Amino acid sequence: MAIDIGGTKIAGALVHPDGTMTATTRRPTPRGVDAEGVMAAVAEVVADLSASPLWSSAVRCGIGSAGPVDTSRGTVSPVNIGAWRDFPVQERIAAELAARGAELPTVLAGDGVAMTAAEHWLGAARGHANALCMVVSTGVGGGLILNNQLHPGPTGNAGHIGHISVVFDGEPCVCGSRGCVESIASGTAIARWARDQGWTPSAGSGPGGTAGDATAAGVAAAAAQGDPIALAAFDRAGRALAAAIAASATLVETDIAVIGGGVAAAGDTLFGPIRSHLAQYATLSFVQELQVVPATLGTHAGLIGAAAAATMLLPPSAESASSA
Repeated sequence: MAIDIGGTKIAGALVHPDGTMTATTRRPTPRGVDAEGVMAAVAEVVADLSASPLWSSAVRCGIGSAGPVDTSRGTVSPVNIGAWRDFPVQERIAAELAARGAELPTVLAGDGVAMTAAEHWLGAARGHANALCMVVSTGVGGGLILNNQLHPGPTGNAGHIGHISVVFDGEPCVCGSRGCVESIASGTAIARWARDQGWTPSAGSGPGGTAGDATAAGVAAAAAQGDPIALAAFDRAGRALAAAIAASATLVETDIAVIGGGVAAAGDTLFGPIRSHLAQYATLSFVQELQVVPATLGTHAGLIGAAAAATMLLPPSAESASSA
């Protein structure tokens, strides 16, 4: 059983051992409500799943959520769900499951860790024993696979590459540090820097050729048309990402970095600079072959990742053990 909680939607599915999904359902994430109002939408997703004839076959539940998360306490404080601060989502979902006859072991994972589990199971990191996976979007998050095991760390935040400092005297980051990857390479940061340098969106810069797209997508479209400021914005972001990827690989010997998220949709506009700058930072012999590739699972990564995290982090079920 997989539940994926984000700022725009709350989704659920029953995920089979081969990664196929059934009984998929979703609700919009409520706005303008209190904590219980958001939880009510989660309960509706659980109720939908419980109507499936396969409900009784579920053996574990994975919960993927936007962060910050603290998996040691089972709590979340998502930046994009203001009503939840230190909300005990794992305990509350376990209670919803039990109320519907499914007393299952549950596990909570941040969205970057869930995406990492998904890409290692069925995506671009499949077959790699040591991998860094990243989400580059409004923020920059990530997760680690080490020795074929998901490595979330004590509170579920290991691999949070967005808050590695790559410019020691750089501008302040929202986290309180300086020069973090997220303050340079997130979609928000790319767009802000381009505008500060004098870039303005023009006709054709937005999706479908619409005017006035001042987001990173608009900057990417302008870069594809050769705009020098837009190209510089993505080169700057790519350099920051390359430095952090190389540092992480040097520290724990990963051999692949998988990048997903909205900014990664820019394709070679982002990946070209990352790969170009990587050679300056990944210089030691054991990281010189480091690959940087796009994520492959897209919108399915949240649910598949929640299921994969449950499989990787929870002990085998009695049913699985007896059939093995």
